[in-house]
Amino acid sequence: MANIPGLRSPYIKVGRLVYFGRMLDKIRLHAVGKLPADYLENYGEAQPNVFDARCCRFLGVSHAEIVAQVLAGKTDEQILAWCHEKGGARTDEQYDIWNMFMAKRGWRDAANERLQERLREFGLEGRRDILTFFDFIEVDEGRDPEKTRLS
Repeated sequence: MANIPGLRSPYIKVGRLVYFGRMLDKIRLHAVGKLPADYLENYGEAQPNVFDARCCRFLGVSHAEIVAQVLAGKTDEQILAWCHEKGGARTDEQYDIWNMFMAKRGWRDAANERLQERLREFGLEGRRDILTFFDFIEVDEGRDPEKTRLS
């Protein structure tokens, strides 16, 4: 289990958007050399199925552009507003679909096999509280997924 100071839960929203704040945290930690090496595999857009890449595509901006906004010292809310200006605003329904897709990734979908692999790798197979990748992240970072899940 890794408790990483400055890295928030993927369930925590910035505006109406889950995961976005976590991506910004990863950028900030990476910039000061505090993002653990094993997190780099899921950093940025190099792999299209990682959450950072999916978030950038949803917002219509590149990860490099978001990094530039973060490094310019903008707040989470300012960066999200910039994303809306650059990539286009999203409707409430689009946000709802995004949030539910992300929060449920790994549960009864094409990513379930990968989630099960990760659970075996971490010795967490059989845990009934880990239904999704967000839940896996919560447990891995020492949080209780049942307390942080979206309702």
